[in-house]
Amino acid sequence: MSEAKRDRLKQWLASGEARLLPLTFPQRELWETSPVAVTDMAHHICCLIAVRGPITPEDCRAAVQLVVERQEALRLSFLPGKNGPVQMIRQTGEANFHVRELSAAEGAPDAIEELAREIFAEPFDLVQGPVYRLVMLRRGAEDFVLAFAIHHAVADGWTLGMFVEDLCGAYLHGKLGRREPLPAVPLSYSAWGAAERAFWTPAELAPRAAFWQSNLAGTPRLWSTREQPKSVAGAAQRWVARLPAELGGAARELARRSGATLFSTLLTAFQIALARWTGADDLVVGTPVANRGKQAVRETMGYCSGVVPLRGQIDRARPFSEALRSVYQTTIDAFAHAMPFAELVRAVGDPAAPGYNPVFEVRFALQNHPVPEIAMIGLSAKLSMRSTGTPRFDLACEITEEGEAMEVAWLFRPGLFLQAEIRDLDRLFQNVLTGACRAPQSRTAVLMA
Repeated sequence: MSEAKRDRLKQWLASGEARLLPLTFPQRELWETSPVAVTDMAHHICCLIAVRGPITPEDCRAAVQLVVERQEALRLSFLPGKNGPVQMIRQTGEANFHVRELSAAEGAPDAIEELAREIFAEPFDLVQGPVYRLVMLRRGAEDFVLAFAIHHAVADGWTLGMFVEDLCGAYLHGKLGRREPLPAVPLSYSAWGAAERAFWTPAELAPRAAFWQSNLAGTPRLWSTREQPKSVAGAAQRWVARLPAELGGAARELARRSGATLFSTLLTAFQIALARWTGADDLVVGTPVANRGKQAVRETMGYCSGVVPLRGQIDRARPFSEALRSVYQTTIDAFAHAMPFAELVRAVGDPAAPGYNPVFEVRFALQNHPVPEIAMIGLSAKLSMRSTGTPRFDLACEITEEGEAMEVAWLFRPGLFLQAEIRDLDRLFQNVLTGACRAPQSRTAVLMA
């Protein structure tokens, strides 16, 4: 850090313009357990927000400014410290908002995607901040796309939904002529972090660590080893498939009849397909948990989510219905013993190594965070994910409900897998799920055929 920046920081701290706080548990996960450097663009969470309505760039900038004033996460940056990085929270911050007018050619969908990729790939200065950016790509006076990128250290999937809701609320706030700030969030991100640090005492962590030491003992790696680390720098490639409404409805009905959840039903089918695809009958996948069970934190932007490892042991002679009951119980036990992933890794995992996840290589998620689609007279806004911002896996299956149908987003390392291989895995997954819905008593070996 330059002398000028040091002097400015001292002035901020002395005046109360900025304050320093320890990293939250989720933030520690990025610095302590990620296979790639925290500065890598793979940590960028990215989305496009398609907007139609008579919103001027000035209107949008003013709305973003109101959201920045409401949400601490948009005023966060990180400083190196003697014992590791710390958060710096500014009292104020200017909206990091830019406008780009597009020609007819630039406004085409493929061109928008290419422009967005350039915006998403631009690095953040974690020390200087801000660690988000919003670019308005204007195709017309009432037709534009907002390209939004934010670093995972200050955001998770839930954060994106809150950003869209806050932004639309701030726009209406301004149009109603209100001059006061937006209402404060019930719980700030710094207050949430302090509550988490107070809760996770050694006495609280110890029995959970013991559970995971037993639960994950002897788990083999699917394809990576510390001795042969691979490069996972850069964003994963994304390919999207869909479960038709008929299959989505059948999966929900199977879960209901089995006394299980839709998550455990889809996970069981995924584990069987993954076992067939890899040849491994003992596998671990990581799944995200929102960590937003309390109402007070549901309006808070910030990185709150955690990761829970789920171990699956495939018995080919067992009927799917029995496998589902086992997975359901295993999932309940795992969620009941959830703990900060950084602490879990300390208890059971290998130290972080370049290109090597200390616990799991595959992620499975049924997304439950809000994905708002705003529609009112004269205004609409729809959010579409582009990157989850996490490089902690080599392969992921992320499912989002779309009415009766479901979107299945596959994320994968192009250096490890070909898209044709991912298509084969998707076909296996859908075939297993279809077979299980038709005949839950079918043996696993039959569904894998």
